[in-house]
Amino acid sequence: MAQYFSIHPTHPQLRLVKRAADILRNGGLIAYPTDSCYALGCRLGDAGAVERLRRVRGFDGKHHLTLMCRDLSEIARYAIVEDAHYRLLKAATPGSYTFILRARREVPRRLMHVRRRTIGVRVPGHAVAYALLAELNEPILSATLILPGDAEPLSDPQDIRLRLEHQLDAIIESGSCGVEPSTVLDLTGAQPLVVREGRGSLAPFSVERV
Repeated sequence: MAQYFSIHPTHPQLRLVKRAADILRNGGLIAYPTDSCYALGCRLGDAGAVERLRRVRGFDGKHHLTLMCRDLSEIARYAIVEDAHYRLLKAATPGSYTFILRARREVPRRLMHVRRRTIGVRVPGHAVAYALLAELNEPILSATLILPGDAEPLSDPQDIRLRLEHQLDAIIESGSCGVEPSTVLDLTGAQPLVVREGRGSLAPFSVERV
């Protein structure tokens, strides 16, 4: 049964953040807030937790998972950031953007897109998500909390509790995050491509739509 933490959205209580981080360290799967909507998250090095996340979401290896990172330097440890894209990443982080980049060789294959060897990366602009990343001291492997058959992500923590209480180890309640997921940009080609238009505005970028 999932533990339930109510954490302030702008001034997170460190003692609760520490407890949530400990659950992740011990192989847990959690629901937590971001600056777009609620997400599922686990440690990237825990194969069992990753498979649980995929089962909850109904994902196979063809779907990208996202590495939630603290900053660009952490992104660069797991993904290849070309000079041409550095300025774009810097302008859009933190924020409601997910970037598809080529994964470094060190990234386990189970975390990549099965054919393209790519990975999604993001720096969230939410105080609770950032505090959790800082306490954990490593990225959180994540996916938008939208369940198979649903049209929109779950946005009410009580609904998350009702539907997933026995499939998660912790639920972090931090108010409403909305139901619009992040904008996804593919940076693996010559020009950035919009894979999904979401909460992050495309106004600052010269991009093509898939």
